[in-house]
Amino acid sequence: MMDEELKVVGETTQFIVIKLGDEQYGIDIKFIDNIVRMQHITRVPKVDPYLKGVINLRGEVIPVMSIRIKMGLEPDVETKSSRIIILKLEQQGTIGVIVDEVKEVVTLENDQIEKIAYDSMEDKNSFLCGIGKCDGGLISLLDLNAVVMENV
Repeated sequence: MMDEELKVVGETTQFIVIKLGDEQYGIDIKFIDNIVRMQHITRVPKVDPYLKGVINLRGEVIPVMSIRIKMGLEPDVETKSSRIIILKLEQQGTIGVIVDEVKEVVTLENDQIEKIAYDSMEDKNSFLCGIGKCDGGLISLLDLNAVVMENV
């Protein structure tokens, strides 16, 4: 009987908070395979501008993309804080995304996550699946499938 009462606790999701420019975004931790320092990215000819090329990570060739360029922001500026986050996604497989900085891990209760209505025509919003409320601030939660889709 006691177990029944404990299940009332809200569901939580962990997000890695990253920075792109001045904005903070959250990436659901379940999609993150690895976080690596910036390294040499081998260019691949005749691909979309947001695809930066490929890296070799422990013998696996992984495509790397710029979320900034994909979202229409100014191009990446590499700093010592820049990282490549290796994502494992169901449809697209493994892909790396360049971020300006990895900040922290936050745990959000489902009631701290505001879903976004898709009636907005603003393009940048189509890359978001929600807004997280954390410590008085807001974190835009990335919809990774929309970010890495090739036909946007």
